[in-house]
Formats: sequence, C-alpha cells, structure tokens
Amino acid sequence: MTSRTTSRNVWHALPRPGFLLSWWPWRSVAYLLSSVLVGAFALLAIVLVAVTGGALAFVLVGLPLLALTALFGIPVAAMERRRLRLIDRDPALDLHRAPAGPGLRNWVTTRFQEELTWRELGFALLFAVLLWPIDAIAVVTGLVLPLSVVATPVLMATAGDGRQVTVLKQWTVTSGPEACAAALIGLVLFVAGCYAMSLVAGARAELTRLVIAPRVDAVGDRVTELVRSRVRLVDAFEAERRRIERDLHDGAQQRIVALTMTLGLARLDAPAGPLADQLAKAHGEAGKALAELRELIHGIHPKVLADYGLEAAVADAADRSAVPVEVELELAGRLPEPVEAAAYFVVCEALANVAKHSGAQRAQVSGGHSGGRLFLEIRDDGRGGANPDGEGTGLTGLADRISVLDGRLALSSPLGGPTLLRVEFPCEWTDRCV
Repeated sequence: MTSRTTSRNVWHALPRPGFLLSWWPWRSVAYLLSSVLVGAFALLAIVLVAVTGGALAFVLVGLPLLALTALFGIPVAAMERRRLRLIDRDPALDLHRAPAGPGLRNWVTTRFQEELTWRELGFALLFAVLLWPIDAIAVVTGLVLPLSVVATPVLMATAGDGRQVTVLKQWTVTSGPEACAAALIGLVLFVAGCYAMSLVAGARAELTRLVIAPRVDAVGDRVTELVRSRVRLVDAFEAERRRIERDLHDGAQQRIVALTMTLGLARLDAPAGPLADQLAKAHGEAGKALAELRELIHGIHPKVLADYGLEAAVADAADRSAVPVEVELELAGRLPEPVEAAAYFVVCEALANVAKHSGAQRAQVSGGHSGGRLFLEIRDDGRGGANPDGEGTGLTGLADRISVLDGRLALSSPLGGPTLLRVEFPCEWTDRCV
C-alpha cells in the first residue's frame, strides 16, 4: 500500500507490488473517462464555432469568431492541467505570460503572440479528433469488456433464467461451471486491463505535459523570466529616481534659490525695524528649506554619482558622515549604472547605521574591481551585534536589491565588534567616461 503515499504518478506506481490494491488503477480510469467527456465536448464546440463562424463570415460577423477559434486551446489546456492531478501529483504550471496591460485587448494581443497559445490549439485539435477516441477504446477494452465477462454468472442467473447466456455476443454459456470459468477469465482480463489502462493513461499524461506543461525546462524559463523582470523593475526604478532628482534639481531647487536671493536683497534694502526682522527670518527659513531639499535630492540620486562615478560619490558620502570615515577605493573607470547605484546606497546605508547604532569612533570604506567583480568593505570599531534582520537597519532591502544584480552581501558583527560588511557585484567596465 506504500504506492498510495510515495508515488508521484502512475509511472512510479506501476512496478510496485501493491499497484492493484492502490487507487492508481481507478485514478487512471477516472482520467480516461473524463478525457472522453471533455474530448467529445471539445469536438462539438470546435465544430459548432467553426460552422457558425463560416456561415456568418459573409456578413463579417463570423470573422472575429473564426479568429477567436485560435484561442480555443487555452480553456482546453487549462482543463487538462487540472485533470493531470488525477494521475500526476507534480503541479502543471500555466506558463502564459502576463498581459502588457489591463483590458481584453491587451490579453488577446499577448495570447496571439505566444508560442504556447498555438501549441495549446494544436493539442486541442489533436485531443478532439484523435486522443479521446483512443481513451474511449482503452476504457471499453480494459474495463467494460472484462467486467461483462466477470458478470457472466449474474447474467446467467437473471437475464438467462439459469439456462444460458451469450457472453460478448460470441460465447454461449449453458452451465454453472462454464459461467464460473468465464468469470475467472474475466477477472484475469480485468487485471490485465487495469495495467493496460494505466499505461495508456500514463502515456496520455506524458504527451499532455510534453505539449502544454513540461516539467523542467518551462519552469526554468519561468524563473529566468522572473529574474529578468526583477532586473527590469530595478532599472525602471533607477531611471525614475534619476528623473525625480533632475526635476527637483532643475525645478524646485532653482526656485528656492531665486527666492532666497530675493529675500536676501529685500533684507538689505529694508530699513531697520520689524520688517527687516521678518525678512531676515524668512531668509533664514528659505535657506533651511534649500539645505533640506538639497539633502533630499542627494538621497534620491546624487548628481556626483551620475557625473563622476562611484569613487567620487563614496568620498562625498564619507565627507558628510557624522563618524570620521577613511576611504580606500580605487576604480579605473565607470561601472554599469545599476551596480554603481546599488553599491553607493549600500555604503550610505552602512555609514548611516554606523552613526546611529554602532557607537564607533571611526569607519573605513575600501574596495576595488578585480576578476570581473566589484567588491566593497565597510568596517567600523563600534560595539558590534548588528542584526541584518532587525528593524531600522535597511539591510534586508539592500540584500534584495543586491540579489537582483546577482551580487552577494555578507555581514560579520560579533558582540564587542568590530563590524564588517562586505558586498560583491559581478560586473565589467563600461565605456562611460569619469
């Protein structure tokens, strides 16, 4: 009975001694019987849609209907993925891409552009024309006929009045011993039929997987697509940060600078008194707003990083740190923009944590590029005990951002210190100039 719990599909269960006592033969029968029902309905639906679309094509109403026939394989394939669970416990994934945007038009456009849609249509046509009749033959041969022979004694006692009965319209049984012999033969045929139906069901399921739900390669493709989508999201996020920084720098900051200058001139021209005091106060507040805006812009995407690269940006971050920082970073050129941005914000977050939590007197940022990898190390002489999963550290978000770029982050922070944060990114030099 172990095949009930350990076997993943009917192929694994077939060689086991307890196969006939497990649920797998009956699951195979259910799979084949449901295949007959679904296949017959699919054939009827395809013929109905095709005939209706062809009949209405002359008034142009049927043309969209005929075009949408190409999408008929999608619901059929979705049903097949569900039915696979009867004899295969491995999940059958729906590998269709997400539409480019909301709405029926985007969904239809995406589906027509996918190879999987046409594979599913081909499978639906094969299913409706050929596969379900084969499944029906397998059920009749492996289940219905053997059970009819097994039921010979019952049929002889009821329909034959105990005198005679014709088995399968070929063999006339006229005595009780003959009826019992027929039942034994039917039992043997039923056992053989269970194996035969399971073989057919297994082969049928493997064909279905091969066409619409492959096990390994498609999953790998989905993982690859997810990784690529994460990279695209990071790139779009960085582009949006640069746009916001540029708009603030060229727009709001320039207006506040002009306002500060105007208030300063007005303050100089105003006579001593309450008005001059109010202008002085307004001038000071405008200066504070300008300083805060500049700090905000610097945090969004520092201009020094975009213009002069990572080395200059790290030096600027060290100069602004509340804790003295020694920088030993040497880079011979520019690196890809996502790598520079991620590395810069790692340094900024690490230095902010040093100032807030470590109690350190000094910190050091070192690194370089070697062997196709950028490496950075941020260390301090603080109390240690840093927890990357702790609230307020920001390291979890940085780790996710680094992983998108195939980078690695390692933290060593024993109690009593020192703390060392090491980051690596696989990257090569670009042709951008420093």
